[in-house]
Amino acid sequence: MPVTKSDSALVLEGVSKSYNGVRALNDVSFQIPRGSIFGYIGPNGAGKTTTIKVIVGLIRDFEGEVRINGQRISELGTNAYLNLGYLPQDVGFQEWRTVNQMLTTFGRLSGISKTQIKTRIRDVLELVALHDVQDRKIVHLSGGMQQKLRLAQALLHEPELLVLDEPMSGLDPTSRYQVRSIIKNLSERGVTIFFSSHILGEVQDVATVIGILNKGVLMQVGTPQQIQDNFHVGNDIEVVVADSSPLCKGLDGIIGVEYVEHVSEKKLILHLKSNVDVDLIIRTSIERMLSEGCQIRNLNLVRPSLEEVYIKYVRGESE
Repeated sequence: MPVTKSDSALVLEGVSKSYNGVRALNDVSFQIPRGSIFGYIGPNGAGKTTTIKVIVGLIRDFEGEVRINGQRISELGTNAYLNLGYLPQDVGFQEWRTVNQMLTTFGRLSGISKTQIKTRIRDVLELVALHDVQDRKIVHLSGGMQQKLRLAQALLHEPELLVLDEPMSGLDPTSRYQVRSIIKNLSERGVTIFFSSHILGEVQDVATVIGILNKGVLMQVGTPQQIQDNFHVGNDIEVVVADSSPLCKGLDGIIGVEYVEHVSEKKLILHLKSNVDVDLIIRTSIERMLSEGCQIRNLNLVRPSLEEVYIKYVRGESE
């Protein structure tokens, strides 16, 4: 069933933004279903941060329309952001303060009452696995811990929509894993998450929906599988033969095979053209190899990675 605007936590329609006559965003439109994780991919300068600033209200002079939970932000003003949490790419803390002092200040600024603030601080620190550093000064926290603290402050007022700008940038592998786990946990609790990243593996592992942005233009939106299918990147066929078998020749003459890569004496990869009959090529390859006496140990269809698809998009190789 297609997602309607009423089912969406966030909708952008025809959003454009220019700086000194240069388009940073050009007619960007997408909608994010409630409870999903939307990964926003693009190289530096693609317009990701500009999109985020439009969504969170830091940029007001733009063309198009933005709805949060079905409500136009142009009509509601600051009230549209009551259920939104925002983690900027770069945010500084007063590092001489303790974790508890900082979160208390941010919580009060977010409208949380004095009677609720202690409970909320305890809950968000538990969620981001920082419950044991509540009284520690921020300056003594590691980079990964400070990033999780930034996430904690964005979650203090229990937002239904969470907007994260490069939340895993600069983190070590352990901290990236922890942040990914937190994002998945929040989604399971019903929080809708929009996050930008250039770390393709992180997006593919976490996001349920992906948008690819390049030079201000949204080039594709869909699940990782849909994006791979829609782009028509050619598949690969990996062939491994037995130790006693010769490596088969003549496979590059099969219609639909772009070229054959000889990886080793016993392994080769058939790189296929796009929009070809993969099953026919597999059958033809097997028949030809058997006719030449090749002993096939393994034949495997390899789909292109999201990274391969992304690289082709940003290089302008889409059809």
